[in-house]
Amino acid sequence: MYMKLTAVTLDCADPLALAAFYHRATGLPLHEGSDGDFAGLLGAGETEGANGLYLGFQRIDDHRAPTWPDGAVPQQSHLCFDVDDLDEAETELLALGATLPAAAQPHPDLWRVLLDPAGHPFCVSVPKTRRAETP
Repeated sequence: MYMKLTAVTLDCADPLALAAFYHRATGLPLHEGSDGDFAGLLGAGETEGANGLYLGFQRIDDHRAPTWPDGAVPQQSHLCFDVDDLDEAETELLALGATLPAAAQPHPDLWRVLLDPAGHPFCVSVPKTRRAETP
C-alpha cells in the first residue's frame, strides 16, 4: 500500500483570516480558490495543480478553540515549524497575531508552543540537526 500525505486541514471560524496569518508567518502562497468557507496555502515551491502538501482551513460553525494544555477542548492536532532563532520567531509570530498559552513552556530551549489566531496550538523549534549544538 502507498499513501502520500497531500493536505492538512484545520477547523476554524474564519478560514481567510487564519490562512492570512499562516501566509504571513510562512510566506506560502494562498490558493486561488480560497473563500470564506475554505482557504488554503500551497506548499513551498508548489503551483496550482501540483502534487505538494496543501495546508487548508475550513469554516466550522460554532468552532471552539482548543484549550491547550488543560484538554477541556482537545487540541486534536498541531503544526510544527523549524525556525532559525526561537526568540526572534516568537516575537515575530506574536506581532502577527499569535498568542502564548498560559501554561509554562515544556522545553523553551528546544521549542515553543504558541496559539494561532483561531486558538490552535503550534510549535516552533530549532531544527533537529542543530539541537545537539544547543547548550
